[in-house]
Amino acid sequence: MSWTFYTIVCLSGSHIATRLMFVFCMKEDVANLIAPLMLRPITRWPFFAFLGGAMFCLLASSTCHLLSCHSERLTYIMLRLDYAGIAALISTSFYPPVYYSFMCNPFFCNLYLGFITLLGVATILVSLLPVFQNPEFRTIRASLFLGMGLSGVAPILHKLILFWHQPEAHHTTGYEVLMGVFYGIGALIYATRIPERWMPGKFDIAGHSHQLFHVLVVAGAYTHYQAGLVYLKWRDLEGCRGN
Repeated sequence: MSWTFYTIVCLSGSHIATRLMFVFCMKEDVANLIAPLMLRPITRWPFFAFLGGAMFCLLASSTCHLLSCHSERLTYIMLRLDYAGIAALISTSFYPPVYYSFMCNPFFCNLYLGFITLLGVATILVSLLPVFQNPEFRTIRASLFLGMGLSGVAPILHKLILFWHQPEAHHTTGYEVLMGVFYGIGALIYATRIPERWMPGKFDIAGHSHQLFHVLVVAGAYTHYQAGLVYLKWRDLEGCRGN
């Protein structure tokens, strides 16, 4: 009798343990299914604003090169559109790093976003002035756009101070530094007219400064796109934890 009772208890215990394990596994599976549904991804508008600015810049530049040979008046209009596109690209490039770095600090988020937006609008307005198109202002134009790009140093340093322990902060900063290098070299080549100034007539068709400038702008935009993906993954997973 005692052996039979022991066997029943053991079997019952095994059955209960199996049921408990089954229930635990079901709860774990359900949690894995529900977790992605409960995850609320952060807003994408800063990332889309950057993509829109990049596409507008490249479209404006393509339109300028395609139609500027039509007439003097159309050249006048297209050049302004081209400069406006560059200013839009630079200013919207700040939106993802600033918003996603300081999304949990509204004061600094609004401060940096407001500053770069005003600076971008001011640069576009200055670009529309007729006197700004004169050849003697070529270096000033490049310096203005370069200065707008350098204004991003403050939020990047601020981000590193706040999130020094976060690997994503260093990862995105690496991309942003590389982007700045591409844009900076592009602006320098554009302003100094390298390499055609060294060998006039040798780069009239291919390899002149304006072409190199566009190649570097595309490289910088793509680098910034990769940084944006890191920002999105970081904030989607962690939100404001660790801030």
